[in-house]
Amino acid sequence: MLSQPIINILLAGFLAVIPALFWGVIFYRKQPTNKWTVVHLFVAGIFTVAPLLAYKYLWRYFPWINAFTYTNTFQDNLIGFENLAAIPLDTLLTFMIVGIIEEIAKFSAVKFIKNKKITSITDCIEYFIIVALGFSFAENMIYFYNIMQVRGAESILLPFVFRSLFSTFAHVMFSGILGYYYGLATFADSVMKEKYNKNKWPILKKFVEVFKLDKIQTFHNEKIAQGLIIASVLHAFFNIFLEMNWTFLIIPYLTIGFITLSFMFDSKRIDKEYLLVEK
Repeated sequence: MLSQPIINILLAGFLAVIPALFWGVIFYRKQPTNKWTVVHLFVAGIFTVAPLLAYKYLWRYFPWINAFTYTNTFQDNLIGFENLAAIPLDTLLTFMIVGIIEEIAKFSAVKFIKNKKITSITDCIEYFIIVALGFSFAENMIYFYNIMQVRGAESILLPFVFRSLFSTFAHVMFSGILGYYYGLATFADSVMKEKYNKNKWPILKKFVEVFKLDKIQTFHNEKIAQGLIIASVLHAFFNIFLEMNWTFLIIPYLTIGFITLSFMFDSKRIDKEYLLVEK
């Protein structure tokens, strides 16, 4: 007979796969891709949780590597309007670090896929979403298991509904937007890159000229950095909404994210706007 922890693990895995399948089917229909590639990306996304868990585990032995101990020094500083909506600076910094770490982890998983399998911006968006679903599956499984171990299986319903509808899609949104910028970095043609370089901030343009940087490579790096920053900031604000108990903002926040992501999936618009060429 199975022990209770084993039963909880199996139940947590079953519950965690439901939102992954739900959101996966929705976005897979927008951009169907090779099923083995989907499996590889999903599994890669699951394993991106491992370095983060190892990092947290090492805190007990090497407390100085815990970046969050340094953000605590800002806990008395507030950002915003104190009488209306003020966010503790340490909360903002903490969740920015969390967002950056998680988005870089998911980004690294996509980089393992051979470039010849990625042929368009919409491919990039789709691949990043699949990795995000793998990451979210692992995160949800751990979360559900911990709840059942501490509070019992009868306490799992509300967390399951919330994480299925909101937290899982939040990961999809952050990574999908990052995938869009990664796609621009990879597939926008020379006409679009030249247009971008002309409209670049003067200080950035001067920086490129002084250091004699390759404009094409600079464009590539800037777009990836832009995607990482946007994804990390969006990630941080979602966590802040939860931390500050501003749950009333989550539905409109993610609704706008869904509309934005669907707009990015419009391959005909992307082709027309960015004059894409296959690599």
